Amino acid sequence: MKLGLVRRGYSGSGGAEVYLLRLMGELGRAGHELFLVSDVEWPHDVFAADTARPVGTVLKANSPMAFTDGVREWRKRSGCDFVLSLERVWECDVFRAGDGVHASWLERRAKFEPFWKPLFRSFSAKHGQLVRLERALFTGGARRIIANSQMVKDEIIARFGTPAERIELIYNGVPANAPSANRAEARAALGLGDSDYAVLFAGSGWERKGLRHAIAAVNALPGATLLVAGRGKTRGLPHSERVRFLGSQSRAEMTRLLAAADVFALPTVYEPFSNACLEALAAGLPVITTTANGFAEIIENGVEGEIVTPGDVPALTAALSRWADVRRRAEIRERLLAKGAQFSIEANVARTLEFITKEVV
Repeated sequence: MKLGLVRRGYSGSGGAEVYLLRLMGELGRAGHELFLVSDVEWPHDVFAADTARPVGTVLKANSPMAFTDGVREWRKRSGCDFVLSLERVWECDVFRAGDGVHASWLERRAKFEPFWKPLFRSFSAKHGQLVRLERALFTGGARRIIANSQMVKDEIIARFGTPAERIELIYNGVPANAPSANRAEARAALGLGDSDYAVLFAGSGWERKGLRHAIAAVNALPGATLLVAGRGKTRGLPHSERVRFLGSQSRAEMTRLLAAADVFALPTVYEPFSNACLEALAAGLPVITTTANGFAEIIENGVEGEIVTPGDVPALTAALSRWADVRRRAEIRERLLAKGAQFSIEANVARTLEFITKEVV
């Protein structure tokens, strides 16, 4: 069977790319002929070694609309039996809404901005194109939709009137038996003492992920250190002597940071389902996040972490303070490890493959 897979761009640390590569590996081993459509060429060495590489098509495009117009033309001549898109396009057989609902993100974002910013953004061609494309998808352009959280599924239904039966909920996953690191060595490398309280924040897009709220909360906690993995703009962030900007981190480096940290914090303004939170959970860390993160659906508030309202710095500070208790973290660690193991990328790919196969038939 000829299967087309669509994803604009490529990032070696991107959750969508990791997911798609694993899915392509399983589809290839099942004997399907694969076609990958992007606007850049993906590195040849990232594909599974035991299967044939997908046929790559690069559609040069300088805007979301130009790319999706190219996908529409490609599909007419591709001969594919089925197209799964991880990108907003005009139409496809299945759309995986891993990036959430752009219109919802713009709405949530506006609550934390000066009044003039949303007005200025309303004239942006890029945002207008993304909103137009997702409306086309959710109102019939996609035969079926995969949502990675109930939050996203509910947003699609409420905003676009999409029938619930057209949307399949499949949570994200992380690799089972992920490598670990020695905690003492990892903390020593960062200059952290035994009594230091290390809060880890990871990700790019710091405005959306609420870094300024994390910094403000840590500033209110004596003895706490915030480790920030990823790159972003520091302009507009609160000043702090207890924040370490570590820059982009490799997977091996992230493994060491997870081993060194005491808790993971992502006070996001909008996150469909955070892979970084799931990786922290799978590493045995309590996760402190917000009601605007689809990940929050899978943890028990106050037991496996904390769920606060976006922008509520006092609540975030109080949550971080409660998890500064060493004994509390030690008592819950095995439960967190077991919970994280339930959400493997292998299980995610298996469910997605089953869903795609059913749709093709």
